[in-house]
Amino acid sequence: MDLWHAIVLGAVEGVTEFLPISSTGHLTILESAFGYRLDDPDITAFTAIIQVGAVLATILYLRNDIKRILAAFFRGLAKPEQRATLDFRFAIAVLLGSIPIGIVGLLFKDEIETTLRSLWFVGSALILWSFVMFWADLNATQERGERDVTWRDTLIIGITQCLALIPGVSRSGATMSAGLLRGLDRVTVTRLSFFLSIPALSAAGLLQAVTEFDNISNGVGWGPTIVATVVSFVVAWFAVSWLLKFIAGHTYAIFIVYRVVLGTLILLLVATGVLSAT
Repeated sequence: MDLWHAIVLGAVEGVTEFLPISSTGHLTILESAFGYRLDDPDITAFTAIIQVGAVLATILYLRNDIKRILAAFFRGLAKPEQRATLDFRFAIAVLLGSIPIGIVGLLFKDEIETTLRSLWFVGSALILWSFVMFWADLNATQERGERDVTWRDTLIIGITQCLALIPGVSRSGATMSAGLLRGLDRVTVTRLSFFLSIPALSAAGLLQAVTEFDNISNGVGWGPTIVATVVSFVVAWFAVSWLLKFIAGHTYAIFIVYRVVLGTLILLLVATGVLSAT
């Protein structure tokens, strides 16, 4: 992989990972435009690995919250009387919400890395999930905050997160929509989406790094992969901060319009042969 391709892809990953517009969808589109075969093992592995950069930015940004929640979790494991605390319950909720995508991801790994990487799926998913986001936005009561999050909320959100294994749906778009339909406010569902991203994306990236090590070495190369991951980290750091401020006072309207326009454009480019579907 050319170094400038790695930089561009890393920057796009960092910007889009936490926006409800599908980072994997954007990476898939760009990888096709750059001439890479979307179902090649090294490309699918590269796409998953560079997401770890965005995860590290999230961990750094939320480090104080993570320390507090982990401390409460381990205290609760050791002392039953500590299990009634808000932080312990939140830790359990995030843990439960992270399980579904791990199971589904492993069960359908081959389909996710081949069939679903088609730009036909990406374009269609960008458009179709926009209607779900619109419905969630329209019916959001935002009556509940972070203190009201339960394990039922995160389990439902975690199950919905599985749909993000289809490039174009968007992991953050799926989790945020499900959270809004559960009555949570936008800042809470955005922060919860950040927390749920940590185990899901870390596990996916590390699994690909281990299982596809040789394919990366003989394909895109570890140099470009590391560069893209670092760029992803730097850009995501600023994106996380901006998104929390933006989402506090805005609806998803701008993202919905963008998704529909991009999805339509991708389908047209594939239909006319300008871009290869795979």
